Amino acid sequence: MKASSAVETGLAVVDLARGGRFTAIRDLFAPQLRTLASAEMLHAAWEAGIGRAGAVTGIGTPVEESSPGHGAVVKVPLACEQGALTLVVAVTDAGALAGLQLLPGESGPAAPWTAPEYADRAAFDEADVILGSGPLAVPGTLSVPRGQHALPGVVLLAGSGPNDRDETIGPNKPFRDLAWGLASSGVAVLRFDKVTHAHPAEVRSAVGFTLTDEYVPHAIAGVELLRRHPAVDAARVFVAGHSLGGTVAPRVAAAAPSVAGLVILAGGTEPLHWVLVRQVRHLASLDPATAAASEPVIQALTAQAQLVDSPALTRSTPASELPAGLPASYWLDLRDYDPAGTAAGLGRPILVLQGGRDYQATVADDLPRWQAALADRPDATIRIYPEDDHLFVAGSGQSTPAETLSPHHVDPRVVADIAAWLKATRISLAGAHEH
Repeated sequence: MKASSAVETGLAVVDLARGGRFTAIRDLFAPQLRTLASAEMLHAAWEAGIGRAGAVTGIGTPVEESSPGHGAVVKVPLACEQGALTLVVAVTDAGALAGLQLLPGESGPAAPWTAPEYADRAAFDEADVILGSGPLAVPGTLSVPRGQHALPGVVLLAGSGPNDRDETIGPNKPFRDLAWGLASSGVAVLRFDKVTHAHPAEVRSAVGFTLTDEYVPHAIAGVELLRRHPAVDAARVFVAGHSLGGTVAPRVAAAAPSVAGLVILAGGTEPLHWVLVRQVRHLASLDPATAAASEPVIQALTAQAQLVDSPALTRSTPASELPAGLPASYWLDLRDYDPAGTAAGLGRPILVLQGGRDYQATVADDLPRWQAALADRPDATIRIYPEDDHLFVAGSGQSTPAETLSPHHVDPRVVADIAAWLKATRISLAGAHEH
């Protein structure tokens, strides 16, 4: 990527957004990301940000921060009628968009990730691994506590989108936080790049791609890798999923009877197509003054969600008519899936964790389904962290997308609770679970 191409991309995004050309912005995204960056969601996010600061009156000098092999981040200062904003544009080495954030005020250089205080790097070893075989094999990292045996192990499943093994979001790496924290506490942890991150071109060309294809094969491969490791107790290998990874975790366990139990972090239970509508509505509500302007966008998304629920949805329905531009095969696979009901039918221990400030998977909309499905399960534990957001970062006030671009770490209480639960949950010789 040329030194100036990332800056040019950032300035182009500003120009397109000011002109209301959000479909053109979507088309600038890397192909594997276009399904997650719909024109409607981009429009709603822009209107919510601009609504607070007023129309753009001037553009400052962009600042580029490059990372060889990982593209660049460009920060474009925007002078507005009622204040300042910064458009943060992530660009791949190939020059495609990888992410956008519109932040209040001026933004300085991104802080590098640093290890959380609860991580003891001297307590564990890490090794690179490969999950699966053939063209869709993915790389991962195995973290194993030093000098210990018969350890519990856990495979981490990242949320929606082409996440890397650390679930990198801005300067934050919540899965590295979690892996290092758990490994420091006596748990072997496997995390891996999603196939949508490692092989975007292959996924893009795959016919009939589904949620199962996105997660299950590599998750099962990870479980088996941990079960074969000499330091791990093969009967105590768990799956922990965050966000959409939490939603799909029961499906992984249903396909792999050797999974000893599940940890669900902010796992959604409301149908995903309606979650997208809810999230756009939330973004629009951040500024009541611009909420009305976002209503046509919300109505368009609502119509797409209704199509997913309709008998009219078939494998030939164009992706352009469906939420997030995901193919019909994806929605057909997902729309009848009940994650909470599936989890309840597994007969395996489950720990459900929910942040009280989370607006993506919420206490009001998603948690009640877990609670109802697991109400009669003595081996199910549900915990709410009132101060935590979707990434389980503690804070106060209303959670917003801007939080993700400030450096934070996963709440130490969450890491400690997961570690304690994993180490205490066992399978008896008779095959019943104990906790």
